[in-house]
Amino acid sequence: MDSIKFGTDGWRGIIARDFTFQNLRRCASGIGDYLVSSNQASKGVIVGYDTRFSSEDFAAEAALVLASKEIPVYLCDQAAPTPVISSNINALGAAGAIIITASHNPGNWNGLKFRPSYGGSASSKIVSEVEQAIEVTHYPKELLSFEEAWNKNLIQEIDPSTLYLVHLPVMADVTSILESDLHILVDNMHGTGSGYFSHVLGSMSGSIDELRSERNPIFPGMIQPEPIEKNLQLLCSLIIKNQSSVGIALDGDSDRLGIVNEKGKFITTSQVFSLLCLYQLEVLGLRGPLIRSVTMTTMIDKLASQYKVPIVETAVGFKHLGPEFLSQDGLAAGEESGGYTFRGSIPERDGILSGIMFLSLMAKTQKTPEELTNWLEEIVGPHYYDRWDLFFPPSSRKNISKRIDASNPSMLGGMKVLETNNLDGFKFYLEDGFWCLIRFSGTEPLLRLYAEGMSPRHTSEILADLKRLVGI
Repeated sequence: MDSIKFGTDGWRGIIARDFTFQNLRRCASGIGDYLVSSNQASKGVIVGYDTRFSSEDFAAEAALVLASKEIPVYLCDQAAPTPVISSNINALGAAGAIIITASHNPGNWNGLKFRPSYGGSASSKIVSEVEQAIEVTHYPKELLSFEEAWNKNLIQEIDPSTLYLVHLPVMADVTSILESDLHILVDNMHGTGSGYFSHVLGSMSGSIDELRSERNPIFPGMIQPEPIEKNLQLLCSLIIKNQSSVGIALDGDSDRLGIVNEKGKFITTSQVFSLLCLYQLEVLGLRGPLIRSVTMTTMIDKLASQYKVPIVETAVGFKHLGPEFLSQDGLAAGEESGGYTFRGSIPERDGILSGIMFLSLMAKTQKTPEELTNWLEEIVGPHYYDRWDLFFPPSSRKNISKRIDASNPSMLGGMKVLETNNLDGFKFYLEDGFWCLIRFSGTEPLLRLYAEGMSPRHTSEILADLKRLVGI
């Protein structure tokens, strides 16, 4: 039987080939065994799910595996965003959560995320212990029926949205948005975020409309439900047609945010996180460490320097960002994928909270998204970020790695390579604070090329040089 390995954030696989009920039982059982061995199981486990094909069935199976091990389960009564489910862990005093989701992967994928008691991505240490438990676990051959588990009080249903929606206005200034005349368009990408913005902002003076809100597990019109520019052409066109103030986009499990400005132009995740940090530092007057991944923009470093706050750089993934965010009492933490969190929240990416904060930034400054990005550039100078994703046959990974290991470029994109590191992938520091990175995806057969340059053309030149270097 194949080993189950967790990637950057959980275990994912193609439905019916890798992600099967049998493998799911192994995962749920191993997590249960881990919690028993760490004396946490009696606190119970939240089990939630997204809008993908049969996610509710996989969630029910996971719940029955845990219940059959005499572990109490809080089973979500509806599909819900990952940050919404995670926020219930502390509120309920649970040992953790199992979330059936493949996040932004294509529609033929599903997956499982495990959140420990602190509500964020499982640390590398916890992941290792869970993987070991999965390898040796024995799940009950005869699972309890739902009726049996219910009668034994081993399964109870919860509405995960209630506690989250109560806490959200505490985290962000919703009042400023409600009193504004913003016209907001939200693209839910057929994921779990449907209805959340409308619920919070439904009484606003302006307007809010949502699109692609219905469940559709094949995610039509996009390769995968990720809020990146190529997947948001519908949102971009409707913003122009409807003369909307801003476009908000969420990924499949709503832990990532995408922003489109009033002219239908996508704002990069680097710009968005930088603006959200500027919101914390300048508009709210807060101070504290800024935690960023190796793939995040150096605009954050320049803001940190200006406002005299520390910078902490980590490997990619909130399993690295989250622990630093907690231990350093971080003001904000973010990665280039569009996942951010802020002081007072759990160490978990939250696209909904991030979107509300961006809207509050607009309302408080009375600036359009384009005016905000211009303001940011006045402070830190021009930075242009891009990422290329290169698919490759899994069998060629070793050869690609060898080519990268053997390379020692002195110039990339016409700039000198000043320094390199391998904290997570192969990062090259260039002149004037620009950089580029080669990194294998932790969940898919993808090689990701990242770059930040002085212009779109310069960034493309850097990426083209990286592509030649890796030979794909």
